[in-house]
Amino acid sequence: MTHKNIQFLKVTHLKGPNIWTYRPVIEVWVDIGELEDYPSNTLPGFYERLTQCLPGLIEHRCGVGERGGFLQRLREGTWAGHILEHVAIELQNLSGMQMGFGKARQTSQRGIYKVAFRTRQEEVGRAAVHSARELIMAAIEDRPYDLPAAVAQLRQLRERWYLGPSTEHIVEAAIDRQIPHIRLNEGNLVQLGYGAAQHRIWTAETDITSAIAEGIARDKTLTKTLLQTCGVPVPDGEEVDSPDQAWQVAQDIGLPVTVKPTDANHGRGVFTNLSAQAEIERAYLAADKEGSGVLVERFIQGEAHRLLVVGKKVVAATRGKMQVVVGDGRSNVRELIESQINSDPRCGEEEEFPLEPLILAKEPIAQLELERQGLSAESVPAAGQSVLLKRHGDLAYDETDLVHPQVAAVAALAARVVGLDIAGIDLVAQDIGRPLNEQGGAIIEVNAGPGLLMHLKPAEGEPRNVGQAIMEHLFPGEEQGRIPIVGITGPGNTTRIARLVAWLLHISGKHVGLACQDGFFLDARQVESRNGMNWETGQRLLINRSLQAAVFENDSRMILTEGLAYDRCQVGVVTGLGEPQPLNEFYIDDTDRLFNVVRTQVDVVLPGGVAVLNSDDPHLHEMAELSDGEVMFYGTDPSSAVLRRHQSEGNRCVILRDGQIVLAQGTAETALMALDSLKPSKAAQPSMVLGAVAAAWALGIPPELMGAGLRTFEAKP
Repeated sequence: MTHKNIQFLKVTHLKGPNIWTYRPVIEVWVDIGELEDYPSNTLPGFYERLTQCLPGLIEHRCGVGERGGFLQRLREGTWAGHILEHVAIELQNLSGMQMGFGKARQTSQRGIYKVAFRTRQEEVGRAAVHSARELIMAAIEDRPYDLPAAVAQLRQLRERWYLGPSTEHIVEAAIDRQIPHIRLNEGNLVQLGYGAAQHRIWTAETDITSAIAEGIARDKTLTKTLLQTCGVPVPDGEEVDSPDQAWQVAQDIGLPVTVKPTDANHGRGVFTNLSAQAEIERAYLAADKEGSGVLVERFIQGEAHRLLVVGKKVVAATRGKMQVVVGDGRSNVRELIESQINSDPRCGEEEEFPLEPLILAKEPIAQLELERQGLSAESVPAAGQSVLLKRHGDLAYDETDLVHPQVAAVAALAARVVGLDIAGIDLVAQDIGRPLNEQGGAIIEVNAGPGLLMHLKPAEGEPRNVGQAIMEHLFPGEEQGRIPIVGITGPGNTTRIARLVAWLLHISGKHVGLACQDGFFLDARQVESRNGMNWETGQRLLINRSLQAAVFENDSRMILTEGLAYDRCQVGVVTGLGEPQPLNEFYIDDTDRLFNVVRTQVDVVLPGGVAVLNSDDPHLHEMAELSDGEVMFYGTDPSSAVLRRHQSEGNRCVILRDGQIVLAQGTAETALMALDSLKPSKAAQPSMVLGAVAAAWALGIPPELMGAGLRTFEAKP
C-alpha cells in the first residue's frame, strides 16, 4: 500500500498468554503506507499537537526506561505503529483503565507492523485503538479532534463491560498473589483458581457464603433475635404493620426511636431520633416503601460505623459523619447543599467517588430533618446557623486503627452467628475505641455482600487492602488455587503425548481433563470429538470444579490467534520448533520469529514447575534459559552433548540408552523399561514416549505407574 494513512489489516484480542506477554492484549496489524517514509520528527507540528492533546504521554517510559522516554523517541523520530501503541494505552488510562504494556514490531513486509497493547477489557481496547488512529491522523493533518467525546465513549464502555471497582480490587489482589482468575459472566462473577482448587466470588460474596446466611441477614428481625440470643448488644425493637402500631411500639420501648425497613440496604428509609407521633407515622410510610416491612427500634446515641469482617476478624472500619450546612445569611438550603456538600471533589454519583451527592428531592430523611428545624429547601438560614440534614452520612471516613478489640470481637461474633464469611457490620457507638457495653452502643445490622469501596477509597484516612484479606481467607498460606497443568506444543506427536500424559495422570488417581486435537476428554471418556485445541475448550476444563489436573495440546496457530487458555503451567513440553512456512500468513516467516512463538509455552512454566524440552532439536537448547522453573531434557541420542552436560550438572534427563528408557539425574540412572516391550505402535515412536515419560516424571508420577500406564495406554477414543 502506498498512501499517507494508517490502515488496520487485522484486530485480534489475544485472551491468554501470547508472544507479547502473559496477559490479554489487543494485537493490531497496521499498514502505515507512505508514513513509513515520514517518522514523527519529519511531520511539522505533529509533536506539539499530539502532546498538547495528550499531556499524559510524558509518563510513558517506553524503551528508554524513564519518565518522558516516549516523548524523547517522538522528538527523535519514531513511526506511526509505535505511536499508535502509546496513544491507545493513554486513551485507556484516560478512561479510568490504567495500562502500561505495549509493543510495536515491524514485519518483513515494508510498512506493515504488528502493534500490541495490554487491555483489561476487549471492548474498551478495541475502541481505544480505533480512537487512537483517528487522533493520530488528526494530529498529522492538523485538524480538530474531539478528545472529551472519545474519552467519554471509552468510559461508557468501561462502565458497561468491565468489572466493578470492588471486584476489580479483589481480582488485583489475586493477581498479586499469582492466583489465576476467570470472569464467568458479563457482571462480577469471577472464578479464582482452577479446577478443584478454585473459589468463586460475586463482588464481596464467595462460594463459602451460604444462601441461608444471606437469608438471615436480609431478615433484620431474625438477625436481631439470633444476635441477642448469643449476647451481642442490639437495640430493643419490634416489627410493625401500620403507622398507628409504630407509634404504640415507640411508646412501649421508649422514645426516641429509629424507624427503618426490615430488608433495605445502604441506609435507605432509615429515620433516627424520632420522638413525635407525626414524625414516627410519617417515617413508617416512607420506610414501608423501601422494604417489605418496617422496624421500630430504640434509638442508639452515637455515630454510625461500618466494620468489615472477613473470615473471623475485622479488617476495616469506617465512620459516618453528620451532614450539616452552615448559613451565610444569603443562600437558601438548596444552594448551601450545592456549595458546601455537592461541590466537594470527592462527591459524585459514579462508584469511584467516596461521597454521594445530596439531592433533597430524593432524601425524605433530610426533608424530615429540615421540617423538624422549621426549615425547607427554600429557607435562608442566618449567617453561622448550622442546619442538620442527615445524622448518619456516608460511611466514608476510615477508623480501622481505632477499633477497640472488644468491639472487633463482637462484630466478628455477629458475622459468625449469622453464618457469613464476609459481612458488613453496622453499629452505632459514641466512640469506636471503647467497648460497646460501656457506652450503650449496639449492632444495628449485619449485611451480606457488603460494599468495599468505602474501605478502598475513603473520603479521609488510609485505604485498606481488603482484597488481600479476602485472598488470605479463601487461599490461606501459600495456596494459589492451582492444579497441575501440562501444556504441550511443537511439531509431530503432540496429540499422542497429550493423550498419554493424561492417561498417566488418570491412573495415578487424579480426575483429569484433556483438550487436544482428538477432542475434549474427562478422565478416560471422550466428551467431544472435534478439535479441542482452542481457548474456549481450555476454559471449559479450567472451570470444571471436579478436575484435579489438566492437559492441553497447543499449536503455534492457537498461540497466535487466541493465546494460551491458562496463565501458567506446572509442566511445559516442547517437542521441537518446526518450520515457519505454515505460519507465513501471520508474518512468521523465519526461524527467529517462530522461536518467539514456541517459547510462549516455556515462558509460562511456574517457578516451581518444569520445562520439558526435546534435546534432539538444537533450536530448543537455548530455550532452556527462558524457563522460570527446572529444565528437563529428553532425547533419543545418549551421546548428545546437551544431554551429557545437563546430566553432569545434576539435572534430570530422560534418555534412550541401549533400547532402555532411562531416568537420569546426575550420576544416578534408573532403567524404566525396554522400549521394545511396548506395543509396536508406541515402540516405533521413541521420542513421543520419552516426552510423555519426562512430563510424568516432572509431575511426580512414580516409575512403576509410568510403566503400567505405558503398557496399558490405548490412543483410541
